[in-house]
Amino acid sequence: MNYQDLEIWKLANELTISIHEMTLNDLPKFEFYETGSQIRRSIKSVKSNIVEGYGRRAYKQQFIFFLITAHASCDETLDHLNTLFLTKSLKNEKKYAKIKEKLLLLGRKIYHFIEKVKKEHKTLK
Repeated sequence: MNYQDLEIWKLANELTISIHEMTLNDLPKFEFYETGSQIRRSIKSVKSNIVEGYGRRAYKQQFIFFLITAHASCDETLDHLNTLFLTKSLKNEKKYAKIKEKLLLLGRKIYHFIEKVKKEHKTLK
């Protein structure tokens, strides 16, 4: 098993692609370097922190730390998405709702994964 087998990584990867495409195709050009840049970086942070945490899984507390960081970056991504929609930079309500729904799902899945790691994960000795 590797990090690419994790359901949370798969969903984060899917969202990374969707958000990247949304910032290229659905935002005004000025947003590409403004909030568009921020939302791309925050969703990539979710995925990267899942990967880094998995790479440190031999150390339970480090694994949990990076998963918590991924969860926080997921919240940040949701906030950027909401800002884009509320300021009318993102006008496609269907796309907004679909990405928002997936971000909320990812946040829940990361949270439950953290709880599972806290209870069941064994560190190497």
